[in-house]
Amino acid sequence: MILYQSGDYVKVGFRNDSRSESEWMWVRVSRSDDAARIVFGTLDSESILDRDLRLGTELAVSYDNIREHMKAEAFNQ
Repeated sequence: MILYQSGDYVKVGFRNDSRSESEWMWVRVSRSDDAARIVFGTLDSESILDRDLRLGTELAVSYDNIREHMKAEAFNQ
């Protein structure tokens, strides 16, 4: 069974080293690779710390950086 499926949402931690701050943002899953422990998706939040992270940015995220997981049905309620 695939842990994270297309359409799911994961909350991911992002760190801005120059400001020594971090924030949590939602990523909408496109696909995942359980063997490599990586989620591929698009940023579904707007960053307040990093101007390079914009809504819709495509990302690859390690499972280790995921704090929360929600199915699309639960996220959209």
